[in-house]
Amino acid sequence: MTRLRIVHKTAYKYNKRVTLSYNEARMTPLTDPQQVVLESSMKVSPSQAALSSYRDYWGTRVTAFDMQMPHEHLEVLSTTTVEVHRVEKIAAEADIVGWDVLAAPETLNQYSDWIPQSQLTGPGTEVLGIIPGVVEGKTPHEAAMAVFAWMRGEMTYMKGSTGVTTNAEQAWNQRQGVCQDLAHLAIGSLRSCGIPARYVSGYLHPRSTADIGETVAGQSHAWLEWWDGEWRSWDPTNHKPAGDFHVTVARGRDYRDVPPLKGILSGGGGSALNVSVEITRLA
Repeated sequence: MTRLRIVHKTAYKYNKRVTLSYNEARMTPLTDPQQVVLESSMKVSPSQAALSSYRDYWGTRVTAFDMQMPHEHLEVLSTTTVEVHRVEKIAAEADIVGWDVLAAPETLNQYSDWIPQSQLTGPGTEVLGIIPGVVEGKTPHEAAMAVFAWMRGEMTYMKGSTGVTTNAEQAWNQRQGVCQDLAHLAIGSLRSCGIPARYVSGYLHPRSTADIGETVAGQSHAWLEWWDGEWRSWDPTNHKPAGDFHVTVARGRDYRDVPPLKGILSGGGGSALNVSVEITRLA
């Protein structure tokens, strides 16, 4: 079990005054069987914003707020204490379904959100031609692990090499990307052979050797989960399952379902963005 305090600050400084804005923040981690949120708060500046909270279609906690007054900056500060006790089950043969189960109408119906390609996960014709050879003769679980191993040999993590609108095919064409691109490519590859897969966003404590009470610069992070009889996780950036230093905030078809902050505004004339994530290990 790991207890973490996460402070995530997003600040926009606008070039011109904004007269009106409507916003949604997805910065509060989930409580699920593998992690428990002990306390959380969200503060918005200017402080006149009216906040409300709801769960979206995917189960993510969303804080919605609007600012119906002129403002020249926006700051959202999310503070959460969470306990993570992530147990990665060893894949037992009895737990793994076959391709026949994945192709069955009831499975296709139950996991219908996670099998079709989305706007950012389509890997392109070159990858679609490679994957059948990667997974040939393997069970769905073996196939997923083979896809991850293949990706590790082909893709390079490169900070700043892509943007939030980059799709899996574009990342593949340049053979590099950031965590969201690696997740999109893995998800698209799995979906292409009928394995349900979903995008996970959250936080990652980058240093397991950090002392208790030590605050480090954390990061927003992305990984994936796939279903082969049970939901399992994989972090293609770090080549391992999600562990006790991964904190889940949201799940969706791709990044478009889970952005930390999005909104519409009137005015502004452009902006400067500053984002920071600080993570302190408490236990």
